[in-house]
Amino acid sequence: MEFINNLLVELGIQADTAVYLSNAIMIVGISALSILANFITKKIVIKVLSHYINNNRFKWDNYLLERKVFQKLSHVVPALIIYYFSFTFPTYQQWIEKGVVIYMIVVMMLVLDAFLNAMNDIYTTYEISKVRPIRGYIQVVKIIIFIIGGILIISNLIGESPVILLSGIGALSAVIMLIFKDSILGLVAGIQLTSNDMVRVGDWIEMPKYGADGDVIEISLVTVKVQNWDKTITTIPTYALISDSFKNWRGMQASGGRRIKRAIHVDTGSITFCSPEMIEKFKKIHYLHDYITKREIEIEQHNIENEIDRSSKVNGRAMTNIGVFRAYIEQYLEHHPKIHKGMTRMVRQLNPGETGLPLEIYAFTNDTAWTVYEGVQSDIFDHILAVAPEFGLRVYQSPTGHDLRSVLKSVSSE
Repeated sequence: MEFINNLLVELGIQADTAVYLSNAIMIVGISALSILANFITKKIVIKVLSHYINNNRFKWDNYLLERKVFQKLSHVVPALIIYYFSFTFPTYQQWIEKGVVIYMIVVMMLVLDAFLNAMNDIYTTYEISKVRPIRGYIQVVKIIIFIIGGILIISNLIGESPVILLSGIGALSAVIMLIFKDSILGLVAGIQLTSNDMVRVGDWIEMPKYGADGDVIEISLVTVKVQNWDKTITTIPTYALISDSFKNWRGMQASGGRRIKRAIHVDTGSITFCSPEMIEKFKKIHYLHDYITKREIEIEQHNIENEIDRSSKVNGRAMTNIGVFRAYIEQYLEHHPKIHKGMTRMVRQLNPGETGLPLEIYAFTNDTAWTVYEGVQSDIFDHILAVAPEFGLRVYQSPTGHDLRSVLKSVSSE
């Protein structure tokens, strides 16, 4: 600065004017040097670094490049140049240094933020990230970094030690607890969810209180995002998964079987004992031949041993069409290629009521995919509803308009 000022005076410029011109020249020179350094850093250094990262065999460093960690770090270079030349302006040196330090603190906070995001991206490439997500912990670290950065900025502005500000935070702990209540609750809930393996990214959960029914796509410090089956997104507070109940379908998906639990209602007026003609007809059904033959022998032996008078159908044992139908469904499910053979499988009667006798099918498909499951279930009940009349059974349903028209037509014809 002094050299430039003397040079200008020697050139015949007045002293007062020379001071202003020398200041302007220094400002322009420092600005030009900063711009040049920034240009070299971004256009040359980072470009070479990016070329190396994109062409090496490692993949993790690509995430650092995508999150622009190096680009944000390059903003430090011009700041260092300005800080180094601040002594040339003694009057404003202190303010320049404070401004540069604040700028560098902000830059470093942004760099650390981008770096932590990159670390999370790298971690999510591993399968363990679905079981042990770290997004919540990274957000806690970010909060700490920004709090420390804010303390350093304030201490730099007021010219006091950060320790003094830290000691004052203790007195504001109640306020801090109120401000960061959701974050603290979310952190505790996140630790419990992870340690107890209650929910993972990719799990299908159901939480009617929040209207959530779908796959978990993100677990963060404060919220859990669920993509519902209609493709809407439901956001649930993380701590709600600890304080409220929810259903996780992961067990079903991991077991390899999905439950069918549905009943058809048989009209009780169509239930009857099997006649000899019906028994001969049922023997021709592939799944029932062995069953009918075995049951005939058992019933005949029982009736002979107990000297049952079979002149009345009420006496002794006999087959019914509903019992044979139930046996047929059991055999049908046993031979069905999409029914899981290693899980519970049964056909049972529920309490009869005003809608007839419920005959419930309880079984598991061997494919948990939703579309496959629904297709298998529909195929099974299509078949059951279609074959019920072959056993002399009627499936109950409330009278329809067609039924009423048929009755009115028959009455009018009479």
